[in-house]
Amino acid sequence: MDPSLTHDQVERYAKELESDPAARLLQNAVTRTTVDDVAFDHQLARSIDHSMSHQLDDWTATNQKQSGRCWMFAGLNLLRVGVAERLGVKEFEFSENYPLFWDKLEKANHWLESIIDTADLDVDDRTVAHLLASPSEDGGQWNMFAALVRKHGLVPKSVMPETVSSSATAQLNRDLSRVLRQAARDLRSAGAEGRSLDDLRELKDETLGVVHRVLCLHLGTPPSSFTWQWRDKEKGFHRAGEMTPQDFVSDYVTLPVEDYVCVVHDPRESSPYGRTFTVEHLGNVVGGRQVVYLNVEIERLKALAMTTITGGPGEAGEPVWFGCDVGQMHSRERGVWDARLYDYDAIYATTTSMTKADRLLHHGTAMTHAMLLTGVDVVDTDAGDGTVPRRWRVENSWGTDKGVDGFWTMQDSWFGEHVFEIACRRDRLPADLLAALEEPPVVLPAWDPMGALAR
Repeated sequence: MDPSLTHDQVERYAKELESDPAARLLQNAVTRTTVDDVAFDHQLARSIDHSMSHQLDDWTATNQKQSGRCWMFAGLNLLRVGVAERLGVKEFEFSENYPLFWDKLEKANHWLESIIDTADLDVDDRTVAHLLASPSEDGGQWNMFAALVRKHGLVPKSVMPETVSSSATAQLNRDLSRVLRQAARDLRSAGAEGRSLDDLRELKDETLGVVHRVLCLHLGTPPSSFTWQWRDKEKGFHRAGEMTPQDFVSDYVTLPVEDYVCVVHDPRESSPYGRTFTVEHLGNVVGGRQVVYLNVEIERLKALAMTTITGGPGEAGEPVWFGCDVGQMHSRERGVWDARLYDYDAIYATTTSMTKADRLLHHGTAMTHAMLLTGVDVVDTDAGDGTVPRRWRVENSWGTDKGVDGFWTMQDSWFGEHVFEIACRRDRLPADLLAALEEPPVVLPAWDPMGALAR
């Protein structure tokens, strides 16, 4: 066949369309409204029940606004439940601006170290190009959240409240990227001249001073200590006195952040189950723990999430931090996700057959957002040999005007297709997965989709 697009081809396509009476109706509809409104399966959406057999949340959803801090919000929302109980208050919220400041500064240092490490590579090298594409971004992973808590601690929201730039980070990221890309040029030039590693790190230090100034101007200066006092829900007054952000974590955070493992579902043939993986140049804190994923089958991932929420004998359940490809098959108006929520195939007269592995391989999916699982609806299996989840309750960080007061319902079909990872306590893992954690991780290239940041 002729490789060019010919007039005869286009004429044939047009005649096929004109001969299809359904296509004319669909054209009339799609040209006057959004394709999502036309493809939306109202009958399916109407059948989705929002009730859960196990529901943990009894608090208000938070709002990341125009920022990519979902992974931070999800992590802080996981921790704030125990803090509220310890303080004896109905609601508690951490400062999301405080870890944002430290993440930006730590990421700048981490990124500049990667630039130094790759200074001998051509600027068009794929790894270098990947690094230069995103010098400053908001996104992150569970391990990166844990690294920030470990090193810098946390503070209540009143101690470091939101600013214009923390709530809408685009201009901050633009200006930081400009500073960092110029530093990359200078570092690479100095490296080409044969300057020593100490010389390069002196140049890096100058850049970090500028980054620190930019962050302080946009976000405020983070406190090294603060005076903490509060009233509980019974109006009782408490004063803890002067403390550091690390003291606050030690005194009030009840969940062992250090003990959580990132468990993922990567179904590609190149990523065997029961193995750990890491991604080159992924992280935020230089010298912190390596970002490591433990890959498992999707049913094992679901089971770990389900048992964490439901708890065990004499053990209370707890929410689950998770990462997913949020933009797939969802309705903000109804607050639902379902793998068949939109019938695009019926509109376009095609058949979509790509699997989750296919989408990963062909750049059709990656983790884009992190949230919190706060409930699960559990039913008995048809065989009567156990229980399985059929839908999940999700605390999002898009404010209370999205979903149902900020909470969403995820059908289990959607979990299987579009959820990629959860943070799970190490002691909830079976023996074979605990053993897998002791093996050195397989190193994936910097551009691998499993290195995507929730943002």
